[in-house]
Amino acid sequence: MAQAKKKSQDEAKAKPVVKTKVKAAKAEPKAEARAIVNRLRISPIKLGYVAGLIRGMKVEQALTQLAFSNKRIARDVRKAVQSAVANAENNFNMNVDDLIVAEAWVGKGIVMKRMHTRARGRGARILKPFSNITIILREKGE
Repeated sequence: MAQAKKKSQDEAKAKPVVKTKVKAAKAEPKAEARAIVNRLRISPIKLGYVAGLIRGMKVEQALTQLAFSNKRIARDVRKAVQSAVANAENNFNMNVDDLIVAEAWVGKGIVMKRMHTRARGRGARILKPFSNITIILREKGE
Protein backbone atom coordinates (compact mmCIF):
# COMPACT_ATOMS: atom_id res chain seq x y z
CA MET A 1 0.00 0.00 0.00
CA ALA A 2 2.88 2.30 0.76
CA GLN A 3 4.23 1.56 -2.70
CA ALA A 4 0.87 2.41 -4.31
CA LYS A 5 0.83 5.80 -2.54
CA LYS A 6 4.41 6.41 -3.57
CA LYS A 7 3.61 5.59 -7.21
CA SER A 8 0.57 7.89 -7.29
CA GLN A 9 2.64 10.70 -5.73
CA ASP A 10 5.42 10.13 -8.26
CA GLU A 11 2.90 10.18 -11.12
CA ALA A 12 1.42 13.42 -9.82
CA LYS A 13 4.88 14.94 -9.73
CA ALA A 14 5.78 13.61 -13.16
CA LYS A 15 2.67 14.99 -14.89
CA PRO A 16 2.25 18.61 -13.92
CA VAL A 17 -0.84 20.30 -15.25
CA VAL A 18 0.21 23.14 -17.50
CA LYS A 19 -2.34 25.72 -18.48
CA THR A 20 -1.41 27.93 -21.36
CA LYS A 21 -3.30 30.85 -22.72
CA VAL A 22 -3.37 31.36 -26.42
CA LYS A 23 -2.94 35.02 -27.19
CA ALA A 24 -4.55 36.44 -30.26
CA ALA A 25 -2.16 37.95 -32.74
CA LYS A 26 -2.07 41.66 -32.10
CA ALA A 27 -2.28 43.95 -35.05
CA GLU A 28 0.26 46.70 -35.26
CA PRO A 29 -0.88 49.77 -33.38
CA LYS A 30 -2.19 52.40 -35.73
CA ALA A 31 -0.19 55.57 -35.93
CA GLU A 32 -2.03 58.28 -34.09
CA ALA A 33 -1.19 61.81 -33.16
CA ARG A 34 -2.51 63.32 -29.99
CA ALA A 35 -2.72 66.64 -28.26
CA ILE A 36 -3.66 67.10 -24.61
CA VAL A 37 -4.66 70.42 -23.11
CA ASN A 38 -4.90 70.60 -19.34
CA ARG A 39 -6.48 73.18 -17.06
CA LEU A 40 -9.01 74.77 -19.39
CA ARG A 41 -11.19 77.10 -17.34
CA ILE A 42 -14.59 75.68 -18.26
CA SER A 43 -16.81 72.95 -16.90
CA PRO A 44 -16.38 69.47 -18.40
CA ILE A 45 -20.02 69.40 -19.50
CA LYS A 46 -19.70 72.55 -21.60
CA LEU A 47 -16.40 71.39 -23.08
CA GLY A 48 -17.95 68.01 -23.87
CA TYR A 49 -20.47 69.68 -26.18
CA VAL A 50 -17.67 71.16 -28.27
CA ALA A 51 -15.69 67.89 -28.26
CA GLY A 52 -18.77 66.01 -29.46
CA LEU A 53 -19.20 68.55 -32.22
CA ILE A 54 -15.90 67.64 -33.91
CA ARG A 55 -15.63 63.94 -33.06
CA GLY A 56 -15.40 61.83 -36.22
CA MET A 57 -14.96 64.79 -38.58
CA LYS A 58 -12.18 65.38 -41.04
CA VAL A 59 -9.63 67.80 -39.62
CA GLU A 60 -10.37 70.50 -42.17
CA GLN A 61 -14.10 70.39 -41.41
CA ALA A 62 -13.46 70.35 -37.65
CA LEU A 63 -11.25 73.44 -37.83
CA THR A 64 -13.90 75.27 -39.88
CA GLN A 65 -16.63 74.23 -37.46
CA LEU A 66 -14.61 75.47 -34.48
CA ALA A 67 -13.70 78.73 -36.22
CA PHE A 68 -17.36 79.68 -36.65
CA SER A 69 -18.66 78.28 -33.37
CA ASN A 70 -20.28 80.68 -30.91
CA LYS A 71 -18.83 78.83 -27.91
CA ARG A 72 -16.05 80.66 -26.08
CA ILE A 73 -13.98 77.52 -25.55
CA ALA A 74 -14.03 76.62 -29.26
CA ARG A 75 -10.95 78.82 -29.77
CA ASP A 76 -8.90 76.75 -27.31
CA VAL A 77 -10.16 73.46 -28.78
CA ARG A 78 -9.19 74.73 -32.24
CA LYS A 79 -5.66 75.36 -30.98
CA ALA A 80 -5.56 71.80 -29.61
CA VAL A 81 -6.63 70.35 -32.96
CA GLN A 82 -3.99 72.43 -34.75
CA SER A 83 -1.39 71.16 -32.28
CA ALA A 84 -2.42 67.56 -32.96
CA VAL A 85 -2.17 68.20 -36.71
CA ALA A 86 1.35 69.58 -36.25
CA ASN A 87 2.29 66.52 -34.18
CA ALA A 88 0.93 64.21 -36.88
CA GLU A 89 2.83 65.99 -39.63
CA ASN A 90 6.17 66.41 -37.86
CA ASN A 91 6.41 63.35 -35.63
CA PHE A 92 4.60 60.67 -37.64
CA ASN A 93 4.85 61.94 -41.25
CA MET A 94 1.10 61.60 -41.73
CA ASN A 95 -0.75 63.15 -44.65
CA VAL A 96 -2.67 66.11 -43.26
CA ASP A 97 -5.43 65.84 -45.86
CA ASP A 98 -6.37 62.30 -44.73
CA LEU A 99 -6.57 63.00 -40.98
CA ILE A 100 -9.78 62.63 -39.03
CA VAL A 101 -10.56 63.40 -35.40
CA ALA A 102 -10.80 59.79 -34.25
CA GLU A 103 -11.29 60.53 -30.56
CA ALA A 104 -11.94 63.62 -28.51
CA TRP A 105 -12.67 63.20 -24.84
CA VAL A 106 -12.93 65.46 -21.85
CA GLY A 107 -11.70 64.90 -18.32
CA LYS A 108 -12.42 66.66 -15.09
CA GLY A 109 -9.71 68.87 -13.65
CA ILE A 110 -9.39 70.74 -10.40
CA VAL A 111 -12.17 72.85 -8.92
CA MET A 112 -11.36 76.20 -7.35
CA LYS A 113 -13.64 76.97 -4.44
CA ARG A 114 -14.53 80.53 -3.59
CA MET A 115 -16.93 82.13 -1.12
CA HIS A 116 -19.74 84.55 -1.85
CA THR A 117 -20.97 86.48 1.18
CA ARG A 118 -24.70 86.38 1.78
CA ALA A 119 -27.16 87.97 4.14
CA ARG A 120 -27.12 87.43 7.92
CA GLY A 121 -23.44 86.51 8.00
CA ARG A 122 -23.82 83.44 5.87
CA GLY A 123 -21.82 82.41 2.86
CA ALA A 124 -22.31 80.48 -0.37
CA ARG A 125 -19.82 78.48 -2.34
CA ILE A 126 -18.72 79.41 -5.82
CA LEU A 127 -17.22 76.50 -7.74
CA LYS A 128 -14.88 77.29 -10.62
CA PRO A 129 -14.21 74.03 -12.48
CA PHE A 130 -11.33 73.22 -14.82
CA SER A 131 -11.25 70.60 -17.57
CA ASN A 132 -8.80 68.61 -19.69
CA ILE A 133 -9.28 67.67 -23.33
CA THR A 134 -7.51 64.96 -25.32
CA ILE A 135 -7.68 64.88 -29.11
CA ILE A 136 -6.47 61.89 -31.14
CA LEU A 137 -6.05 62.06 -34.92
CA ARG A 138 -5.73 59.07 -37.26
CA GLU A 139 -5.43 58.73 -41.00
CA LYS A 140 -8.70 57.93 -42.72
CA GLY A 141 -7.33 55.04 -44.79
CA GLU A 142 -6.60 52.91 -41.69
